[in-house]
Amino acid sequence: MKFSMPLPAAIVIAAATALVISYSIYRPEFAGVTLLIYFFTVFLLSVTVFIINSMYSRHKSSIDASDFTSIAEGLNTEIIIWADDYSFIYLNKKIRDELGIEYNGYDRIEALNMAFGLRGRDPLNLIKLSECPNFEVTFRNRRQTNTTIAWSTSVVKKRKKNSIHLTTGFNLTELKKMKVNLASANDFFNASMELAEIGFIMSTSKDRKKYAVSPEAVRMFGLKSNSIDVNTLRTLIHPNDRTQFDRAVKSNDNSGEVNSIEMRIKPPDGTYRWFSFRYKSIKPTDNTMALFGGALMDISQERAKDILIERLAFIDEVTEIPNRNRLMEVGQETYDTSMLLNYSYWIIVFDIDRFHIVNDTCGYNNGNYILKNFAHILYKYVTPGGLAARISGDNFALMLRDYGDEELPMLTARKIQDEFAKLAVDEFGAINLSCSCGYSKMPEDGKSFLDVMEHAEFALKSSSGTRSSICGYAPSMHDSIIGKTELEKSLALAIDNNELQLFYQPKINLKTGQIMGVEALIRWIKPDGTIIKPDSFVPIAESSHLIGKISEFVLSEGCRQNMLWQKMGYPKIVMSINFTSTDFYQNDLREKVFDALTKSGLSPEWLEIELTESLALSDVDFAVSQMNKLRELGVKLAMDDFGTGYSSLSYLQILPITLLKLDRSFITDIRSNNIAFQIVSSVINIAKSKEIETIAEGIENKEQEDILRTAGCDYGQGYLYGKPMPAQKIEEFFDRAKRGAMITNSTNTTRKKSGSK
Repeated sequence: MKFSMPLPAAIVIAAATALVISYSIYRPEFAGVTLLIYFFTVFLLSVTVFIINSMYSRHKSSIDASDFTSIAEGLNTEIIIWADDYSFIYLNKKIRDELGIEYNGYDRIEALNMAFGLRGRDPLNLIKLSECPNFEVTFRNRRQTNTTIAWSTSVVKKRKKNSIHLTTGFNLTELKKMKVNLASANDFFNASMELAEIGFIMSTSKDRKKYAVSPEAVRMFGLKSNSIDVNTLRTLIHPNDRTQFDRAVKSNDNSGEVNSIEMRIKPPDGTYRWFSFRYKSIKPTDNTMALFGGALMDISQERAKDILIERLAFIDEVTEIPNRNRLMEVGQETYDTSMLLNYSYWIIVFDIDRFHIVNDTCGYNNGNYILKNFAHILYKYVTPGGLAARISGDNFALMLRDYGDEELPMLTARKIQDEFAKLAVDEFGAINLSCSCGYSKMPEDGKSFLDVMEHAEFALKSSSGTRSSICGYAPSMHDSIIGKTELEKSLALAIDNNELQLFYQPKINLKTGQIMGVEALIRWIKPDGTIIKPDSFVPIAESSHLIGKISEFVLSEGCRQNMLWQKMGYPKIVMSINFTSTDFYQNDLREKVFDALTKSGLSPEWLEIELTESLALSDVDFAVSQMNKLRELGVKLAMDDFGTGYSSLSYLQILPITLLKLDRSFITDIRSNNIAFQIVSSVINIAKSKEIETIAEGIENKEQEDILRTAGCDYGQGYLYGKPMPAQKIEEFFDRAKRGAMITNSTNTTRKKSGSK
């Protein structure tokens, strides 16, 4: 051991030596003794210091703990200082807390082995450990949960007998948890994307030629790796959709906003499917790279549904060609293009003449066959940019590009007529198939496509009415339209000024000769006394929506008048009123009838609603629903003009009617026309089998009355009994009945023909 004297002792000895020498010079006689005593004292002091220093060195440990523990004790990381011969072991507070041991009273060797993941007490373990300075250990902490620490060991002092090591730890426990959670989150994300069938592609390259692909996208497109280049990706995209994908890739929109395109991509099965690609691009910053990519979602089912919905909305079910909705949409687009590019088109509207005869004689299946073939004929004449469509029951439209030939619509219509007539073979051999048409020019003949269409339809209706007529629209046709407009204005004022009045035509019980009811018929009586019949103004009212006000007046006034007669003591009779299609197909019809009955106090059994055959059969399902609602109120239902429209006796089984009105066309010749008599007799018998009463309208003489009574007809209506008349005239019927007078008005005999309602 090398001896070294402490600095304070050296200073003392030096001072003492100087003092002794000074004293010896001053008192030479004592110099010898003084120096002897001094050197002996110094010798003793040196020996004492040497002995104390040796004893301190032997007593002192291999390292001064105070040099380290004061610093390491409070550090927030795990620190262990140890000698590889176990002569010194120090664990700071952080690791002691992890191990759950106290500062004093613990087995430091056991604690050291626990911290380092060693077993036993063999120092060789530590020697071997020192050869691997970096290692990771997981042990159970005091909370009985796993703690993972990464240890890093360095030698701070080497000695012959032992070496001193400093080991610092980095706690990986939370990092491990984060790694596990991140893996779980990633698994959850991938599973979610797989369940939702959403794939992702992303590129961080400036040229956007390389893409990272999510696991779900790899599966969806049958890729072999989780990356793909843009050219390979393009080969999977349908050729017609690659342009929009290229446009998306080359876009310079770095706003971060989400964009979307739809394209067809070929999965492993080789069949293209529709995908929605929602993407965005983000420009790079100082800390981030450029980013482009997005999500791919399979929308094939949604596209199929959209196609089906579009088909239902825009394709006619019977003919499988566009319907009116599609025609109006394409037509307006074409109109706008025509205005912009100075193009012209012809709009031709067709009507199959007397199509109801095909349905009545050949059945609806054969009727549909005719409609389909007519549609096929039209499509032969569709020009580029044109369209053929079915716009209603037996009405079609053809839109043709105009190339300067003013005869084009006329020539095309005649070719179609000729081809259509050739379908009259086999079961259609007895039917003359023909069609009529009206046409207009676009954009000259209207301010919109709707105007042009309406003008073509107006031309069709303005034709002579003969079969196979062809009529072009002319502005002069507006003269009649102007007249109708003026009439419409006058009618609106007439309603406000109470110029409308109900007339009543009596209905007679053919067995008793007594009045059993009346039919309410609207009349417009002008201030000058002129009477305008409904044939002149009801169509105007229907087209101008004034019909609602008129119908409400007829319903409420009819109920009020009938109740008034009952209060006056007259016999209870049935009040019949007529509904137009506009009235009948209102959803609140039942409520309106109920309100009228409630306000008047009339019992429902004394109200009868008459519906024309064509009205009831235009939408059978809805008509039956409406009729049932009215029948639930207790109101009677009559079918007017039976036999003049799309008549079918089979409908008597499903329509909840209580009265069947035989049209006057059958009654006029019933005396001389045996076929008319047989038809009337058959209808009466069938109606009776269904417990439906019958009434014949248009009876003008006693002979007709007798024939109908013999045939079993229940009631009669016509000029034989009286014209439509005001309420006070009907009251005279009641008065004559009281006096026993005959109902029949002898002044209205066979000389008068059946008049209009």
